[in-house]
Amino acid sequence: MNRPVHFEMHVENPERAMAFYKAMFGWDFQKYGSPAFDYWLVTTGKDGPGINGGMMRRMTKGQPKADTPVIAFVCTVDVANIDNSMQAATKAGAKPALPKNAIPGVGWTAYFKDPEGNVFGLYQDDKNAK
Repeated sequence: MNRPVHFEMHVENPERAMAFYKAMFGWDFQKYGSPAFDYWLVTTGKDGPGINGGMMRRMTKGQPKADTPVIAFVCTVDVANIDNSMQAATKAGAKPALPKNAIPGVGWTAYFKDPEGNVFGLYQDDKNAK
């Protein structure tokens, strides 16, 4: 079976995105590559399941081979308390994309748009979810 090993976020304003994800989840960012290449490594944690990733400036029209901004799949983040995390997301500048939803017998999900317009998910384990 093939598993995800890296994620990548494409953003318009890297400083704003770093501030949001640092405040929301405590993620760390480290500049990578040459100064002319806007890319950062994203460390999401050291323990347990999960992956680290990267962040780069969103390519827009007018750049080579970039007729539209990158459209990517959603990354969902495991949280201890989805209600608290939903409040923290809104406080940090995110906008709701899809409301809190039960996955019966599994847990809860909710989706938000970060300040860059990227959708991310929140997930909380809860075998009693209905």
